[in-house]
Amino acid sequence: MKILLAGDSTVANCPTHEYPMSGWGAQLAPHVYRRAAVHNFAKGGASTGSFRDEGLWTALLGEAGEGDLVLIQFGHNDQKKQHLAARTGYAANLRTMVGEVRALGAAPVLCTSVERRHFRDAPSSSAGMGDVLEESLEDYPEVVRELGLELGVPVIDLNAWTRDLYVRLGREQSVALFCHFAPGEHAYWPDGLADNTHFSHEGAAVVAEHVAAELAELALAALAFAGTTAGPA
Repeated sequence: MKILLAGDSTVANCPTHEYPMSGWGAQLAPHVYRRAAVHNFAKGGASTGSFRDEGLWTALLGEAGEGDLVLIQFGHNDQKKQHLAARTGYAANLRTMVGEVRALGAAPVLCTSVERRHFRDAPSSSAGMGDVLEESLEDYPEVVRELGLELGVPVIDLNAWTRDLYVRLGREQSVALFCHFAPGEHAYWPDGLADNTHFSHEGAAVVAEHVAAELAELALAALAFAGTTAGPA
């Protein structure tokens, strides 16, 4: 059985020179490798449109077959393109992807986009509420939830889950999930980096463990996931 991943940089295998930056897809295999082989087609900068235009979707479908799982997570880069607005181009592309996966006998799984770590101070009128996490992805996550209901497709709600994770950890502790380097700490970013979109190895591993647990709970493929947990089966 295969688990094939379509997505952007938050899912992708990042270049080695960017280590420890990592997408969650790069850390999924340790949790499922005894039951499923992970094929990660995700690419940094990809949208639902460019993923098809660059041939990545065709390549993924060429590997997918009966009983495989195809996890799809886009939104971060669609959000930057007017023709890929959440309820128009983005939604249409996801509908097409779901149909094409099903035509192969594989099972599509939609994932809402992981949230960015954008905290702001709570308004003075909200004393005691602490930091507030911005909703940076507009209505893209909600559209995925709606499509899940419309098309009868399982949804792993990574947006809601990561939002809860960042808030539980708080502004300071959640930094470890992302790539933050002071000047001189990283050879590739000698001037430093404060990236609140791309995960560190640690952050990607935490998200990947949750994805594996969700797949087990969904029981999408009984032979592959029956009796498994978030750890190796």
